[in-house]
Amino acid sequence: MKKLSIFASLFMLLAIFTASTASACTNYLVTRGASADGSNMITYAADSHVLYGELYFRPAADWAEGTMIDVYEWDTGKYLGQIPQVAHTYSVVGNMNEFQLAIGETTWGGVEQLGSQEGALIDYGSLIYLTLQRAKSAREAIKVMTELVETYGYYSSGESFSISDKDEVWILEMIGKGNGEKGAVWAARMIPDGYVSGHANHARITQFPLEGKTSISSDKMDKIFNPEIVNVYAKDMISFAKEKGLYPKDGKNKNFSFSDSYGPVDFGGARYCEMRVWTFFNRVSKDMDKHFDYAKGNIKLDKKGYATNRMPLWIKPDHKVELSELKDAMRDHLEGTELDMSKDMGAGPYGNPYRWRPLTWEVDGVTYCNERATATQQTGFSFVAQSRNWLPDAVGGINWFGVDDAASTVYFPMYCSATRVPKSFAVGNGKMMDFTNKSAFWVFNQVTNFAYTRYSEIHPEIRAKQVELEAKYQNFTKIIDMAAEGMFKADKAAAIEFLTDFSCNQGDNLTNEWREFYGYLFAKFMDGNIKTKDGNKQNPKMRQPGYSEKWKRAVANDTGDQLKVKGASH
Repeated sequence: MKKLSIFASLFMLLAIFTASTASACTNYLVTRGASADGSNMITYAADSHVLYGELYFRPAADWAEGTMIDVYEWDTGKYLGQIPQVAHTYSVVGNMNEFQLAIGETTWGGVEQLGSQEGALIDYGSLIYLTLQRAKSAREAIKVMTELVETYGYYSSGESFSISDKDEVWILEMIGKGNGEKGAVWAARMIPDGYVSGHANHARITQFPLEGKTSISSDKMDKIFNPEIVNVYAKDMISFAKEKGLYPKDGKNKNFSFSDSYGPVDFGGARYCEMRVWTFFNRVSKDMDKHFDYAKGNIKLDKKGYATNRMPLWIKPDHKVELSELKDAMRDHLEGTELDMSKDMGAGPYGNPYRWRPLTWEVDGVTYCNERATATQQTGFSFVAQSRNWLPDAVGGINWFGVDDAASTVYFPMYCSATRVPKSFAVGNGKMMDFTNKSAFWVFNQVTNFAYTRYSEIHPEIRAKQVELEAKYQNFTKIIDMAAEGMFKADKAAAIEFLTDFSCNQGDNLTNEWREFYGYLFAKFMDGNIKTKDGNKQNPKMRQPGYSEKWKRAVANDTGDQLKVKGASH
């Protein structure tokens, strides 16, 4: 049988995550009835300190019978084995395929005894990209994903997946069965239209209906394409938990909670993970104050050990969510809350809402934590996937893509039908330890890391530029949509080439503009000064803002008389 070497090489290129990824990703989910323009949207931030941000591309292809795929673990590059290829695979740009299907993820680990499975061939990263190449809809994706792990074993620990297409948005949560058994237990729920959801490194599916016309177990997967079905779960989801002592043997099935059994919430699960979901919910609903105590890590448990004060899996927003609003949700640093990272002394003299890792630290034997906000310095790439059912698939799907810290990135439009990606975002253009100013990842990191030095002074300039460019792109796509839709009816291939050219041009132009922007910022803020041009004069205007009053008082208190200016003694 033939070995699929091209696919294997691609997976080697993608094997750039480390275990640090497994504790740091954020997904927000918006159904079309909850969005301002009627599109389904999901977000994803791929956060890892050693993840090199680039835009993956897999062209559609036909494969000879007997072709095999080499599978490598996404986090480490470890070779796991081979599985058969299907006859035809679909084109995939990033985490979105040509049919507007998009998949994101967050890792939550779960109970330790289920964290590894010897001999398993499918890890969560491979599961995402194999599925995007094989499924056309969210329901088909759930079927493909669960069948893959049942057939070949599940190599990863607990994982939540966001799955969206042009009509529906689903959340699928999965954990392996540990050594000795193949496969995984899982549960999937469709987000009701008009609602929003989210997950951020913690399992969130609790109790849900197990019977009736809306729910099926995995032994009835042939019914998953029935639109009335909105809950699907592994047939042994509860019996396996009872067997492993994760749920009482005499516990009633109707009271079973997937998350509380397979991934019980603790202080860290709430404070570092659920807090990120809370910030999104809080942006779109005025009813979230009642859940803030839980999000801060104050967990209340019942006799079973289940948390009794958890947030709902989904909420109905107070207003229709704009695309720009969802992008900004990915940029949150807990602003407007008592945990605002820019306000305490850890922010330094310039209100920097970031804390360098590790996440926890000790003083005099007492453990403290840094907040884990949605926007974080270690993001490799992030996206907002937008699927629109009133347009042809080639036009309707846009992967709004950005590299580096979401708070300072710019999301540019990448149409899902594109047959290539911008050179500055392409796989192989630079590496984590190989700098090149031709790479979007490095260009954006230059700007972002410069801003970290004097955040309150420099970031407002980034924000203004970000708003300007993203507004321009959204206006552009309105025109491109109309033009491409018209072209699509006459010449599909020409329309796809048109969309590809547009997407690639926007990405590469963005990198060039951001490179020049870095030069502007560096000249303006160099050496602790703020300089601006003064007409045609040789020397610029200059001001020296110094430090904040809060910081000056802190330094004065810390140094006592050491820095005090004194008069002459007599």
